[in-house]
Amino acid sequence: MPFAITPLNDLSGWARGDLLEIVLFILGAALLTRLADWVRGRVVARIDAHSKETDELVRSEAAKHRHVVAQVVTWAFLAVVYIITFVLVVQRLGVPLAGLVAPAALISAALGFGLQTFVKDIAAGFFITGERQYGFGDVVHLSVVGLPDATGTVEEVTLRVTRIRSVSGEVITTPNGSIARVTNLSRDWARAVIDVPVPATVDVSHVTQILQRVGAEAYSDDKLRKMMLDPPTVMGVESIDVDTFSVRMVARTLPGAQFDVGRELRARVASALRREGISVSAELDTGRSTSGAS
Repeated sequence: MPFAITPLNDLSGWARGDLLEIVLFILGAALLTRLADWVRGRVVARIDAHSKETDELVRSEAAKHRHVVAQVVTWAFLAVVYIITFVLVVQRLGVPLAGLVAPAALISAALGFGLQTFVKDIAAGFFITGERQYGFGDVVHLSVVGLPDATGTVEEVTLRVTRIRSVSGEVITTPNGSIARVTNLSRDWARAVIDVPVPATVDVSHVTQILQRVGAEAYSDDKLRKMMLDPPTVMGVESIDVDTFSVRMVARTLPGAQFDVGRELRARVASALRREGISVSAELDTGRSTSGAS
């Protein structure tokens, strides 16, 4: 059977009509994408500017949540724009949408498992955002199903994934539906915990006095005091071994500041004990920290 040749005037009319509309729809989607990114950038900039104006060392919980909401709303808005654009383009190409129902049902059945995972990620993203489990700038520890745990600073949250940056600079992207447990290390307040192992021959009361003096000096330091909510406290003997015992010092800090405060306190404790002639064990704890809600 001979091929049917489309008349030139029909092709020209289609180009001036439907093709032009398709191009306009695609350009409109691109412009809306740029506009959404610009609006999100403005919102985030205002949040950051407010934090700088209030001289806050860390973002407030409300600011973190607003930052995440801006990201999620932008992502959801662009998803709707792209879906509507796709439907309009398909219509202008002359493909009947009613005829796509049966193939779409077959494709949905074939991709059922993948779609279930996608829907699970979206639902988990809604809960993470609505329940304010964590926000932009939070330090979190994520327990991921079937994968190693991840710890880092939250850089981006969408309805589908969460992106964090580890201490070594790696960007870790985790589907929201795979997150089994979230440990927020920077929610409301945090705690730096320093366990000091010293020889068993040293007087406990003498070590306690040294640690109390170190805590008082640290709290009087203007730089450290801005990060601490109250003076460090010596809790007493935490554990006893054959040759050593461990004395615990605790400092309540601003969210996310427990690591800096802990490092500074450990350095001050080590120097103070050496000045007193007390040997410091190499097992001096280097990373204990907790978080809590006020």
